[in-house]
Amino acid sequence: MTTTLITGANKGLGFETARRLIAAGHTVYIGSRDAERGRRAAERLGARMVLLDVTDDASVAAAAKTIEADGGLDVLVNNAGIEGRTPDGGVVGAAETTADLMREMFETNLFGLVRVTHAFLPLLQRSAAPVVVNVSSGLASLARATAEGTPVYAYPGIAYPASKTAVNMVTVQYAKAFPQMRINAVEPGYTATDLNAHTGIQTVEEGAEIIVRMAQVGPDGPTGGYFDIEGPLPW
Repeated sequence: MTTTLITGANKGLGFETARRLIAAGHTVYIGSRDAERGRRAAERLGARMVLLDVTDDASVAAAAKTIEADGGLDVLVNNAGIEGRTPDGGVVGAAETTADLMREMFETNLFGLVRVTHAFLPLLQRSAAPVVVNVSSGLASLARATAEGTPVYAYPGIAYPASKTAVNMVTVQYAKAFPQMRINAVEPGYTATDLNAHTGIQTVEEGAEIIVRMAQVGPDGPTGGYFDIEGPLPW
C-alpha cells in the first residue's frame, strides 16, 4: 500500500489529486491548515486528515510525527501555494511588488516546501519507492519568461514566478542529493482555482493530471526534471 501526503489538499488541485490517487489505491493524507475544512474534505474522499500549516515549524513537525506513528510515507506532494492576487483578482505588477510581498510568497511557496520536505525526509528514506512531487508553474521557466510573444513573457508579476523558479532549483538539488528518490517539479497549467481567483482556463481535472502521473512514477522513472502534461519543460 502506497501512503501519500498532499499539502494544501482540502480544495483545488490538491483535492482532485487526492481523489485520483485514492482511486488508484493510495492511502492519502489531506494536509490542511484549517482543521474543519480538512476534515470535511477527508470525509468526502475517504482520506485521512492531518493538520498541517507549511509556514509553521511546530505544525509540520507534529504532522510528521502523526504520519510516522501511522506507518510512514511513500509519496510527498508539495502542493500548497499562494499567488498573491489583488482583491479584484489582478496580478500584482513590478511597481507594486514589495519586499514584504516577496517574503510572504517565498514563506509558503519555497520555505514551506523545504520545511515539509525536510521534516518528512526520514520517513521517505525508509520507503522502498519514495517519490516527491513539487507543484511548480510554467511561469517558473526562465526560457519562456524571456521568449517574447508568449503568455509567460506577458505575465507582469515578480513574486510568484520567482518563488516557483526557486522551487525548480530546490527540486534539482534534492534530486541530486537523494538519487534513490524520484523528485520532480510539475506544471499543472493555468487551472481555475482559488489561487488565481478562478481566472484559469483549465479544470482541476485537467490540471491534476501531471501531478497524479508523477506521484505514481516508479523507481526507474525520471528524477530532477520539470514537466507538464506534454513532457519536459525548458528551465
